[in-house]
Amino acid sequence: MTSAGNDKVVRIGGASGFWGDSSVGAPQLVASGAIDYLVFDYLAELTMSILAGARLKNPEAGYATDFVTTAMRSVLRDVAAAGIRVVSNAGGVNPQACARALAALAAEQGVAVKIAVVEGDDVSGLLPALREEGVTEMFSGATLPPKVLTANAYLGAQPVKAALDAGAQIVITGRCVDSAVTLGVLMHEFGWTPDDLDPLAGGCLAGHIIECGCQATGGLHTDWESVPDWANIGYPIVECRADGSFVATKPAGTGGLVTPAVVGEQMLYEIGDPAAYLLPDVICDFTAVTMAQAGEARVEVRGARGRAPSASYKVSATYVDGFKSSAQLTIVGFDAVAKARRTGESILQRTRGLFERLSLGDYTAAYLEVLGAESCYGPHAQPGALVTREAVLRLTVTHRRKEALELFAREIAPAGTSWAPGTTGAGGRASVSPSIKQFAFLLDKARVAANVSIDGESIGVIEQRWAAGAVGAAGSGTGAGTGAGTLDASAATTAATGAAATTATTAATADAAAPGIEVPLIRLAYGRSGDKGDTSNIGIIARRAEYLPALREQLTPARVAAFLAHLVEGPVTRYEVPGVVGFNFVCERALGGGGMASLRNDPLGKGMAQILLSMPVRVDPALLD
Repeated sequence: MTSAGNDKVVRIGGASGFWGDSSVGAPQLVASGAIDYLVFDYLAELTMSILAGARLKNPEAGYATDFVTTAMRSVLRDVAAAGIRVVSNAGGVNPQACARALAALAAEQGVAVKIAVVEGDDVSGLLPALREEGVTEMFSGATLPPKVLTANAYLGAQPVKAALDAGAQIVITGRCVDSAVTLGVLMHEFGWTPDDLDPLAGGCLAGHIIECGCQATGGLHTDWESVPDWANIGYPIVECRADGSFVATKPAGTGGLVTPAVVGEQMLYEIGDPAAYLLPDVICDFTAVTMAQAGEARVEVRGARGRAPSASYKVSATYVDGFKSSAQLTIVGFDAVAKARRTGESILQRTRGLFERLSLGDYTAAYLEVLGAESCYGPHAQPGALVTREAVLRLTVTHRRKEALELFAREIAPAGTSWAPGTTGAGGRASVSPSIKQFAFLLDKARVAANVSIDGESIGVIEQRWAAGAVGAAGSGTGAGTGAGTLDASAATTAATGAAATTATTAATADAAAPGIEVPLIRLAYGRSGDKGDTSNIGIIARRAEYLPALREQLTPARVAAFLAHLVEGPVTRYEVPGVVGFNFVCERALGGGGMASLRNDPLGKGMAQILLSMPVRVDPALLD
């Protein structure tokens, strides 16, 4: 890194966006010679449940094994030789076991490294007391289930900072907010305190930009065809300064694209109110953030602002609620869509009859989709999709009893000889698995203690401090499917921050036709969507500032709610983000329960922006390129 007073720059590479990301990230970033730190994000709510199940079977399991067996195995010698420091939340529900495995790898390779472990996020020991206190789910108001698989608080960055301050070269954490692995590095390097709210917000934004890997370098970009060399796409690097500003970039010679549009899409990804993005260390306001091209594959990001954080952690607990199974069949030929739908309806009718005779009871939920027929577009599906000659029936069901779904799984393949001509693609018998759901609640930070140990020796409980004037949690909050922070879209928070927000609580008819010619929204804007539990957020950024008035007039919450009414059951709130000339739409009860609970083919809302980008809008033709 360079160091000359205020000119100091800390370079951090984001090597993983989730457990299952490509193995090329870490070697590419280390070989680039352009980083001082390497950070990894692995955890989502479902991942925590999978890891908890693995630990039950094997006390040395319960962490993201790829971190040790693939990523670090490929770069450990080079990391040690170059003095690159590593921070990862790969510890999952067993960070000490992850550290032991990494220490064994280091011994095998003859490498000496100082490994720190951050614990304290597991709050399952508090559940009996919380149940007696009547803790409820923060959205539904439901009471705590009797059997909980996992319960983890989203810790912040201060324990990571403490571990680095103590000299650790590699820091392994359990559950923390995704951006904390980056913010902890910057707090350590720049000496930021809990009172440095604007720099903390900038550091959180830097972490948010790189926490999803290549989404910051062209992955999922609206103009996908403009992104070169997907196979060699570069993983993201942020070059950070003491004031919280940074440059987003990627290794030289790699594929991908880094532009304000790409980075802007990622900034709006999976956040709610952009003026009140709640994280454990700071409440971030991104509304005035600006992005400017600063060279090839270099975007300068400035303007994040911070306020004192809440007094609560968000806790994500998971529990089993019956069982779940999903089956697919391919239908070929004339009337493929109609044949697929009739096939699915017949399977449900037959199995319900069998359940009745066996006194098993009905499905708790059933969802039929025809992939290839634009099912997710609902009434906006193109007529041509309905006459496709190849379609995939997808049938997903839940039931209280496992044997009922085992019977369901047996009744899929018989469709190949019993009903529609052209039925194929059954594959193996559908599996039956526990239906895992999330239970989120808020917990007083004073009840959570983070402990740091280095090479097995505890350096004690980290006293976590927050800026003076920290306020209590202002209502609701929810974690992203990928384990991002919390959001508060309550009217009280909006009023307090002055954010420009408009909410439509019911779907309405489309606005009166504006003058000009009609084009799909994608002609005027970029878009990206993601999930926050059962809430989908859709970030929309104008391609040109001149389009903003037309978008503001026509992309009303009421019209967006009407256009997405086949998917969104709750209110739609629009927030303006002036710094990037955009909007963020927060759509509640939009994902069929969301994540683990959803039966949809798109439980994480990845396609929601694509659907909205097909909405017709009117524009003065003189403004079009």
